[in-house]
Amino acid sequence: MTEIAANPLDNSFQWPEGGVTRVPYRLYSDPDIYALEHERIFRGPVWNFLCLEIDIANEGDFKTTFVGEIPVIVTRDANGDVHAMVNRCAHKGSLVCLQERGNREHLTCVYHSWTYDLDGQLNGVAFRNGIRGKGGMPKDFDPKKHRLEPLRVQVYCGMVFGTFSDETVPVPEFLGEDMDRHVRRNLGRPLKLLGFHSQVMKHNWKLYAENVRDSYHATLLHTFYTTFKVNRLDMDGGIRLSDDGWHSISYAKRATLDESEEYANAKVHSAQYDSQLEGPEMLDAWPEFEDGITHSIQAVFPSLAIQLTLNSLAVRHFVPRGIDRTELFWMYLGYEGDTEEQTRMRTNQGNLTGAGGLVSLEDGCINEFVERGTRGSAADAAEFLEMGGLDVAPSEGSRATETSIRGFWQGYRNIMGFA
Repeated sequence: MTEIAANPLDNSFQWPEGGVTRVPYRLYSDPDIYALEHERIFRGPVWNFLCLEIDIANEGDFKTTFVGEIPVIVTRDANGDVHAMVNRCAHKGSLVCLQERGNREHLTCVYHSWTYDLDGQLNGVAFRNGIRGKGGMPKDFDPKKHRLEPLRVQVYCGMVFGTFSDETVPVPEFLGEDMDRHVRRNLGRPLKLLGFHSQVMKHNWKLYAENVRDSYHATLLHTFYTTFKVNRLDMDGGIRLSDDGWHSISYAKRATLDESEEYANAKVHSAQYDSQLEGPEMLDAWPEFEDGITHSIQAVFPSLAIQLTLNSLAVRHFVPRGIDRTELFWMYLGYEGDTEEQTRMRTNQGNLTGAGGLVSLEDGCINEFVERGTRGSAADAAEFLEMGGLDVAPSEGSRATETSIRGFWQGYRNIMGFA
């Protein structure tokens, strides 16, 4: 792992005893920490999800996106090569691309008409030589020194990733062997986009990073999961982790449900219902993978999740919009080889998740409750994360654990330089 310089924050910040089982609430509201995250994480030696490759399928296509709060443009040039650059004109710092997506031969800043090639190289400055021999840029002005700030890019399993660091290892190595294998399982075939939307949530981005790793809450908060037996802790399942703990997979096998008395003892009310759907075909599914996994959430550090629920496949990208705002982008996918019936079933199952989804509706507000509840906490106040033990390790056979969350904070502490 890259060496991190000493923590530049004042001595008032100390990680509590207990390591990653105690997470300071200050991390969700401290502006100095938020600024440092952009330097060490989003501009650091990690791969950031930028967009889907099908977002820029054709020559001249562009897609705007974000790395943290940094605006980014992703393009495909005439040679078919993919580029990413900061969406910030080298002249005055204005956004260059104002649209979310489109197709262009060049990128032109509306402010002063500075024009860039699709790889970010400056190729035109309005009135560079002035008017009638007067004004204009100095004779030693070199356009090659004023390009859009580039990112390294890698196209991987239908996704485009970017990094500002020269030290970031290739994406498969960044993920680790087990994580790479699961991404290829879900996204290793040609993809097609079935739909997308976004929602803005009033909480710090790290609360959603925790949420997608929190297998403990899934059948408690999300009552639909339990009532209709889509995802329960008494199904075969477990947690897999990358060696560094940064990335994780929570998975379950619907066909192996063996109803446990712990649901009654814990008074999980949704497990006691015998409810029916007016449209039960929403839960129709076909066995798509030989491993029997029918639900999985794969969390990729820092801000990506890949979801499979029954046959509904989606990529989630969560983007900071300030210290206490996060925008969550949902991209629902199928495969190019799907039949019309398979596409219909995937689209129908898409109603389970998303901003108004029958399963994930609650996630739109629960992290705001944490944001509001932790505001103004004492300096030493912290989360308590001991479900499933104290370590950061895989948990085969049980998802009543917070090991994935501890893994996130282990990676976070290392890259931020917090001892």
